Amino acid sequence: MSLFDVKLAGHRRWLPVGDAYEVTRKPRGLNTSQLAAIPFASMADLPQGGAYAPDYTMKVPTEIKSGTYFERGDILVAKITPSFENGKQALTAGLPNPFGFATTEVIPLRPRTDGHDRRLLFFYLLHPDVRHHVAERMEGTTGRQRVPEEVLLDLPFPEFEPEEQTAISDSLETIQRLIETEMKSAQTAIGLKYATMRSLFTRGLRGEPQKETEIGSVPESWRVSTLGETAQLERGRFMHRPRNEPRFYGGATPFVQTGDVVRSGGRISEFVQTLNEDGVAISRVFPAGTILITIAANIGFTGILQFASACPDSLVAITPNQSLNVEFLEYFLQTQQGEMDKLAPKGTQKNINIQFLTPWPIVVPPDKEEQREIVSILEAIDHKINLHRKKLAVLDDLFKALLHKLMTGEIRVAALDLSVLTGIEENMDTNEVYA
Repeated sequence: MSLFDVKLAGHRRWLPVGDAYEVTRKPRGLNTSQLAAIPFASMADLPQGGAYAPDYTMKVPTEIKSGTYFERGDILVAKITPSFENGKQALTAGLPNPFGFATTEVIPLRPRTDGHDRRLLFFYLLHPDVRHHVAERMEGTTGRQRVPEEVLLDLPFPEFEPEEQTAISDSLETIQRLIETEMKSAQTAIGLKYATMRSLFTRGLRGEPQKETEIGSVPESWRVSTLGETAQLERGRFMHRPRNEPRFYGGATPFVQTGDVVRSGGRISEFVQTLNEDGVAISRVFPAGTILITIAANIGFTGILQFASACPDSLVAITPNQSLNVEFLEYFLQTQQGEMDKLAPKGTQKNINIQFLTPWPIVVPPDKEEQREIVSILEAIDHKINLHRKKLAVLDDLFKALLHKLMTGEIRVAALDLSVLTGIEENMDTNEVYA
């Protein structure tokens, strides 16, 4: 059931946003020439997903040829597709000046009177039903559609007393702050992983002297080989065009495609599509434990199959020989993705092939135990990254559920116990929140 189909609890009503908010307009005769610098927010500066503060570039007045005037505390809502659908918006409470300018592709909103907690409208505009409702009313040509101001001002908005607005906003903000913390922690862990990989694949674990090679410094006992010499390379297959012919799909065999590899984080444990027997007959199935690498559009992303799967010709399967641990090779290939993408031939879209991959240099430590120890270190970091991602997913689902229930009055703030979120790492069950 859509948000707007819900009957609000109690005696509350749906009222237009415009009853409480208005579009901020630049005052007539505003003179900025005496100011040293003015904050400017581009579309790229606007956060998405619930973070408040945009980034600002301080510009001298003569540098601002056009822009949307806004004031400290305004909500900035992106109005152009796909920025609006992606949730790009900001709450400018921390603006260093009383006013600033932003891209012309935003609508600035402010309360008409006191007694409105701006955070409540900010969060309300993140509701999927609200986004869908507004997006359906965009105007303009395909690819350049925009939200008219009137659509935002006519948007149905639940009526709340000021105290309840603040209490709801505080609760939603608590979850958003936890989401921001987890996002930062995940990014820190990812940064640690790549720094650790750079160190491990150049220094090893045995404290050996270094030697210079065509790919840089490596431990003295390590050798530099090529992917073609250390692994078997086989291209996936899907012989029918167009690839989306429905009669090949819906069977029991997983069909891992480029997007599944890109999202995998190195271990392919999920898939979107399956093939039936006819589909398998025109594809190629690879066993669990095979490394897959993307070779079209998204270049050089890798993952190890956790199950047997059919694969299309936009993937190459890599099976290392006895000299290399499969997880060690996959982690090393993760460090090569950026370079592969940079060197990929550019046509209508980037593409590489087996001939591109065969001479790709690979490090080979002779000590298989050292390979396994390196893998163990990186797997421990990956475990931490995955834990942060799981927590993020739980918090995001919780935010969406509470946003809906609090806005409709299905749940009252007094019924929430958000203290359980401090233990979310140990207990991923959010049912207690509704106690």
